[in-house]
Amino acid sequence: MVICGDDGLAHRLAVELDAVCGEAVTVVLPSGHDEHGAEIAALHRDPDSSVELLVAARPDERTLRAAGVERAAALALTYGDDQVNMTAALVARALNPTVRLVVRMYDRERGRHLERLLDRAAQLCDDAARDMSTTVLSDADTAVPELVAAAAVGHGHTLQVEGKVFRGVVRPAGTPPQPTDLATLAVLSGAHQDDPASQDSAETPGEDGTQLLPDTHTAYHRQFTHGRLLLEEITHHHATEPAVRARRGRARSWLRARLAHLPWRVFLSHQLAAVYGTLAAIVVALSTATALFADEHPWWKNTYLPLLDIFTMGDPATDESVARRVLQLIAGFVGLAILPMVVAATMNATEAFRAASAGHPPDDDVTGHIVLVGLGKVGTRVLVRLHTTGHQVVVIERDPHARGIALARELGVPLILEDATAPGVLDRARVGQCGSLLVLTRDDGQNLDIVMAVREQNPAVRVVTRLYDDDFAATVQRTLRASYPDALTRSRSVSALAAPSFAAAMMGRHVLGVMPVERGSLLFTCVDVAGHAELEGRSVHEAFRENEWRVLAVGAAAGPVPSSESDTLAGLRLDRQGFDWRPVQGRVLRAGDRVVLATTRRGLDILMTGVQPHPTGRRG
Repeated sequence: MVICGDDGLAHRLAVELDAVCGEAVTVVLPSGHDEHGAEIAALHRDPDSSVELLVAARPDERTLRAAGVERAAALALTYGDDQVNMTAALVARALNPTVRLVVRMYDRERGRHLERLLDRAAQLCDDAARDMSTTVLSDADTAVPELVAAAAVGHGHTLQVEGKVFRGVVRPAGTPPQPTDLATLAVLSGAHQDDPASQDSAETPGEDGTQLLPDTHTAYHRQFTHGRLLLEEITHHHATEPAVRARRGRARSWLRARLAHLPWRVFLSHQLAAVYGTLAAIVVALSTATALFADEHPWWKNTYLPLLDIFTMGDPATDESVARRVLQLIAGFVGLAILPMVVAATMNATEAFRAASAGHPPDDDVTGHIVLVGLGKVGTRVLVRLHTTGHQVVVIERDPHARGIALARELGVPLILEDATAPGVLDRARVGQCGSLLVLTRDDGQNLDIVMAVREQNPAVRVVTRLYDDDFAATVQRTLRASYPDALTRSRSVSALAAPSFAAAMMGRHVLGVMPVERGSLLFTCVDVAGHAELEGRSVHEAFRENEWRVLAVGAAAGPVPSSESDTLAGLRLDRQGFDWRPVQGRVLRAGDRVVLATTRRGLDILMTGVQPHPTGRRG
């Protein structure tokens, strides 16, 4: 297998494929001397690893040939530039029509077009037995669920299929089943039953450990002593007329409060006051001189005419007295000197007013909210997910042109356009009263500074911070949890969160999402029943394997459907015939069915082995 990239995702993906999946991997990086290149080189020197490193500036045809794409089973393109990945994918499909492609792209619409184009090219190949699919993934999309789940305790990550939204929700011990509960995903450990994202629970299942995908008997009896993680469908209710009127009333109240909180004081700055004060003094002096030496009638002309002269708006005083002509020249020269300062000061104040009024802080009574710092690629997707699940969010972003600013305004989310490390900004976001803090800027050092500052103000707040380096993230988490043992701290590396989904796609498995459950994780995948000995011909009840996989939904296998009639989700096309999310346990799975599964990593390996056998030894 071949991986081409320029950041930490390429390294994490190589580790995943080499150590976990046992694949032979060639990694193409632009440099062998940076942090990621050195780590790949260390893997290459390991006698137990089959990772190869190829240094190339760009993934052109020559580089792809040197990496062995013509013989590769799969190619992952993980560069941070969508255009680079798209160009390399087209070249790779021409070099090897049967290669399985996994492409990292942030632009979803462009990714859908590329996926359809490359899959259409692959269909021209006669080898129908091979998986030649193209999967377009976004590291932001794959990492967002765990970031959101870690910030919103009790509300696991959300799963979106066919326009429906599902989420993992924690039911405390003794809580009866709810009508919206679809399936039990896990029984939590006794020590951390209210925190599914905890990393301190028992690693192996047992009486006090985590039970992933338990049988019905275990789930029923342990619901009275342990918390459970269940899959729940999020329903959206249509607004009634009173609700609409209430919403309009809140909108009017918000507008009045917004006008009251506009930063009018920027027009009282010292700079503006000095410039306009100087202008006023000049006008007074010229008005006095006009009254003394060129007495004009009526009296108001003594002030009006100097103002016209200063702003070069008056007529030449050719028929006036000598004193009036001299004063007009003096006023004109003074205007040339003072007007640039007046214009500059006014523009500065106007720009400051515009920048300050672009955002709006939360109301003084906001509590229990989630403070989100950073609206880049990941932060924007996190904001969308939090808003979809109904959480109250306050956003801090220093760049007025950041990717998610327009979205935050459209959603009406309280927005503070300032640097979170500046004095008073965190106070304006009411971090002392918030329930969780998500720090998602691109600067690891700044993220850590913000977390430490918030910890001093609110030691009990739940903190989730994004750090690029996975080892650094683990160190930060251990240190903060040791310093604040009663607080909940999560440090997450986006590349580490995204790597399992990319690796699964390279192995030919379509992963819809990953849900963290204490120290383990569950994968949600969609597969065709045909050819699976563990699924085909079995009932839904018989297809279940305890602690390995569970059938969540059954639908018809997607055939070739027009793009206008299909949904694309994480590179997987789902037709609109729909899934039955409450399948009868006795329903027999046929070859024409497609199922959504919740599975462990080991369960997915077992399930897929019978369908895609690999030759002995290393695979590539």
